[in-house]
Amino acid sequence: MSKMYHYTSVAKALDQLHEKGFTYDFNLHEEDIVKNPSKYEIVHIYRYEGDSNPDDEAVVYGIKSSSGKKGVYVAGFAANSINEAHETLIQLSIKGRN
Repeated sequence: MSKMYHYTSVAKALDQLHEKGFTYDFNLHEEDIVKNPSKYEIVHIYRYEGDSNPDDEAVVYGIKSSSGKKGVYVAGFAANSINEAHETLIQLSIKGRN
């Protein structure tokens, strides 16, 4: 993982990543991330925290696959919103720090 950006909103992060070529929606194909995590690299990550409500927290991942496909994955960051794909991406981001 090379860069972390600080945008004012999730929409702004998505717009900027789209301009950088991250156009694929990995949320629609999250099962492949779970089954083949070694095929994915987190290139950008952004965590947005709402002003007052923890339910407003979100994380936006800019992901690149080994085939060269670039896209985004958006997830809530509340404890009850972490699914298997999001957990896999969390582990990839930790691995990318080493």
